[in-house]
Amino acid sequence: MPSVSVASVAPLSRWKVLKQRLLTAAILIPVIILATIYFSTLYFAGLLALFIGMGAWEWAGLSGYRHSAGKALFVLLMFALMTISFFCRKTSLAGWFIALTLLWWVVATLLVIVQQRRGTLNLGASYLKALIGVLTLVPAWLSLVLLHGNHPQGRIYVIFLLALIWLADSAAYFSGQRWGKTRLASVISPGKTWEGVLGAILVSTLASALFALATQMQVPDIIIFSLICSITVMGSIVGDLMESLLKRLGNVKDSGGIFPGHGGVMDRIDSLTAAAPIFLAGLWLRLGFE
Repeated sequence: MPSVSVASVAPLSRWKVLKQRLLTAAILIPVIILATIYFSTLYFAGLLALFIGMGAWEWAGLSGYRHSAGKALFVLLMFALMTISFFCRKTSLAGWFIALTLLWWVVATLLVIVQQRRGTLNLGASYLKALIGVLTLVPAWLSLVLLHGNHPQGRIYVIFLLALIWLADSAAYFSGQRWGKTRLASVISPGKTWEGVLGAILVSTLASALFALATQMQVPDIIIFSLICSITVMGSIVGDLMESLLKRLGNVKDSGGIFPGHGGVMDRIDSLTAAAPIFLAGLWLRLGFE
């Protein structure tokens, strides 16, 4: 039997993963886009809730809940909170919840910095990690629901946000692979580089400017919108790092395996968990979203 070198196996393995990712994306992306455009906000919220529920199941496992009963209780809690949030979405409580979420992501940024510098962070007991999951998942869901239903162009902005995060992730990956030398957070996620961050911000700035021009924004609003998008992308990186931190503390590579080539639900939405509330808050503050 002929021997096979490691060098020849690795490209084949990467190509298999790439094919799995492309197939998964080819199925999921049209479904999400069509649902965003044609679903009412109620049905859109329900579809998102299914993804969040699967993400909550994975988060419970990462938090240390090994038994199905504990995971199921956490998922039920998330569904209850999403239901309450949905009925309160047109009240001032929604705004306060999003504001609290922004504060949480400031704290999350500090946690990432502390772990990177000291490498000794412990997020504590399982219930504390579960609380972090609530602050991570429910506001992201609510932000997308509010964006979808509270503005005439909300559906277009949801699709743009999803595309923005996908473009930023792709730009970060390819620019990091091509020019990456300076590690962003070697303790938490060794593969990420500052060059990748720069690539993500540059591509997202270009994409946001093109979108602003296409939607006939005036020059001052184009500049501000591009800034909002750049901050959103930086927030998405923190969301990614926060989930990577939780996985590293749990000594696991992926949050799950539901999506071939992509890992779990949390591996696909980690960037969006921080990006969605930041993007919504930016639009609220400057562009007149209600």
